[in-house]
Amino acid sequence: MKRKQSLLLILLAGTAIFCQGCVAVAVGLGAAGTVAYVRGDLESVESKNIEIVYSAALVAAEQLELKVVSKSKDELSAKIIAYDSQNTKIQIKMSAPSESSTKLSIRVGTWGSETKSNRIYQRIYDNMNPVK
Repeated sequence: MKRKQSLLLILLAGTAIFCQGCVAVAVGLGAAGTVAYVRGDLESVESKNIEIVYSAALVAAEQLELKVVSKSKDELSAKIIAYDSQNTKIQIKMSAPSESSTKLSIRVGTWGSETKSNRIYQRIYDNMNPVK
């Protein structure tokens, strides 16, 4: 009985350590809202309306020399699909839970890339909040 409990404890500890990377909070990126990297998507809630976030995302794509192949926007949601030089698909999705906030989601590739997502987010953030 004690052996089964010990084995279960080791298994649970291993699972906790292994799954720790599945949800990593991106610290220091966005003073205004929470930015998190969850299951391949970088997610953030910005205190800007969807028009500002969408425009900032389009400028960021241009600055990063991404090839935008699809873009759409209405007052409730927006989506940009682009490809980088390695032909990796990048999806930037936005939704407007209110008139003054926007939920932003960035996915790079099929499985996600935290490094590239953070770089794209930082450009979008900088374009939304220009230094005066």
